[in-house]
Amino acid sequence: MKSHHMITEKFKFKIVCSLTRKTIHSLKVYGVKTTWQRIKYRKKDIKSAMEYNKTPLFSDAELEEQRKHVFPKNLKFSIIVPLYNTPEVFLREMIDSVLAQTYGNLELCMADGSDDEHPEVEQICKEYEKIDSRICYKKLEENMGISGNTNACLDMVQGDYIGLFDHDDVLHPAALYEVMRAICELGADYIYTDESVFRKSPKDSYLYHLKPDFAPDNLRANNYICHFSVFKKDLLDKVGKFDPECNGSQDHDMILRLTEQAKKVVHIPEVLYHWRAHGGSVAENVGSKPYVFKAGIRAVERHLKRQGIKGEVGLVRDDVTIYRVRYELEGMPKVSIIVRNLEHKLEVNKCIDSIIDITTYKNYEIIILDYERKKDALSDYYQELQKKHSNIKVIKNEEKQNTPIVFNVGVKNCDGEYILFLDCNTKIVTPDWIQEMLMFSKRNDVGAVGSMIYDSNNNICQAGIGIGLMNLTGNLFRGVDRNHVGYMGRLLYAQNLSAVSSSCMMIKKSVWEEMEGFKTEYSANYYDIDLCLRMRKKGYLIVWTPFSQLKYLKREANKKRKSRKIKRQLTIDENLFRENWIEEIKKGDPYFNPNFAKNREDFFLNKSPVKWEIR
Repeated sequence: MKSHHMITEKFKFKIVCSLTRKTIHSLKVYGVKTTWQRIKYRKKDIKSAMEYNKTPLFSDAELEEQRKHVFPKNLKFSIIVPLYNTPEVFLREMIDSVLAQTYGNLELCMADGSDDEHPEVEQICKEYEKIDSRICYKKLEENMGISGNTNACLDMVQGDYIGLFDHDDVLHPAALYEVMRAICELGADYIYTDESVFRKSPKDSYLYHLKPDFAPDNLRANNYICHFSVFKKDLLDKVGKFDPECNGSQDHDMILRLTEQAKKVVHIPEVLYHWRAHGGSVAENVGSKPYVFKAGIRAVERHLKRQGIKGEVGLVRDDVTIYRVRYELEGMPKVSIIVRNLEHKLEVNKCIDSIIDITTYKNYEIIILDYERKKDALSDYYQELQKKHSNIKVIKNEEKQNTPIVFNVGVKNCDGEYILFLDCNTKIVTPDWIQEMLMFSKRNDVGAVGSMIYDSNNNICQAGIGIGLMNLTGNLFRGVDRNHVGYMGRLLYAQNLSAVSSSCMMIKKSVWEEMEGFKTEYSANYYDIDLCLRMRKKGYLIVWTPFSQLKYLKREANKKRKSRKIKRQLTIDENLFRENWIEEIKKGDPYFNPNFAKNREDFFLNKSPVKWEIR
């Protein structure tokens, strides 16, 4: 049997090799600037993790109080763990973490597929079996693979709820107690928590995965839910056991199937699961198990088929288990692109020209909203445009009208089934930008769709909007290099968010009419976020996609000081938005974990953990 020291030294060497490969690859593909920013952000991540580690989630006194607490239900949890040649130190730490739970009505079901060269696995488990009756151990006649071994665990289950647990990881002592809260107070039948990655001990965790609340588009793109997952036994009876054809991504496949059937999915925003990183674990090196890529694609494809959704699934990149779903577009519905020339900007011609020159989608019209003006160069440009292109029209508005009113007028004058609001100070980058938004907008469960917009320095300006950040709202990832993968890869895939900006926002016209358009009480700000929140209240999802990209044209070098009138209007809009959405702001953004610092837009940890409040 290898000593823990030997495992650690070998692992350190693998870490150095892995980091070197990743750095060289980044330099070749993205250049020095992006690579340096990635290194800088990673150093900040590790530094903030070290600070976060200093404060325990619960004190010893709080854990003791949890042990004394009596819940209105007496549910039994079955923690299932497939074993395979598990190192002794890992195995003992895993078992001890289960037995240390402050909620004690549990069983630990372990099915052991270890080979003959690792008899110590059986010896250790039987040792624990004698000490604690909650330990259930079964030695398998042969190793049946991860899915087969896990299914053998399921055959042992006697509990009301099942928890998925890996053989080399560690549970926080309060994990089951917090899950019981979710069940008793919220009626949850599927629960998941946040997690951290560590090497020696959870106290030295160097990476924290702080997750959003349930987000179906995120889950199709990657298994962000992962650990710690707990679900009602009744759900398993509906969806069946683990599928060997999805080995490597068997958890992703199972989670997709379970959440399809679940009535109440609850996310506990606390780090209650600790994932051990070592040379053979996916936590450290997904390349250690290359078959997971094909298995993950298969899992998402099957999910789409069960949901009756047509689409193709592929990898975003060949080094990460993140997937891109291209939903099938049937027909070619008309899209009305509504562009407002806010300040008589001559740049509007660059915006319009980029649409005409680059866009591959053919069935669209452009509605240009402009103020009444004396004849000038821009007026000539408009006349020439309308002569050349029958799908372009210009609508004049009085200067005193506010932005929501002008946009609402624009929609009344459009013919499309889909509306696409666009900032006149942008130019199109991806030729299929409309298709990338339309594939989401066509879905019945989607309200608004937004795009990535970056500036001339390749820094992100728009990648979705968070509620309750920066005192009110924040532009996620603002200032981050557009080639950065983002926190836990979040800049690589389409996902659900609370809001997107009208700088580039697509909405199905029937949904727009249902929501009665933008609220005209707003002058020039927050009207788009307000609309998104109203959609969410009606049950619609908001989607942001990085595969539709635009670039802001160079802004005036001077950003002159805002006039008193503009400042006053901004304050009025802020106050109105705060008044309308005070409860949502207090509750916090469901897609922005409460353990992130709210005074930043780039997903950095708070200085210490925030306890979960049920509201």
